[in-house]
Amino acid sequence: AIANDTEFGLGAGLWTRDINRAYRMGRAIKAGRVWTNCYHLYPAHAAFGGYKKSGVGRETHKMMLDHYQQTKNLLVSYDTNPLGFF
Repeated sequence: AIANDTEFGLGAGLWTRDINRAYRMGRAIKAGRVWTNCYHLYPAHAAFGGYKKSGVGRETHKMMLDHYQQTKNLLVSYDTNPLGFF
């Protein structure tokens, strides 16, 4: 799909009221972080990883030992008010 039509895969954001769609899309999008109903909000201790050409930084994190795995965070906001940068 259009969300994966890029060389990079550091982060992505999506907005939906359908939580089932959110999880399906979150798993299908090839990005290290996927925000749902918010953007650029994450805990400092969250694992870091990018897909495709966005893997820079892995070698300085404890997850470098898992270099051959694809790490993903699905961050979902249930707040009805706008959050984050958008």
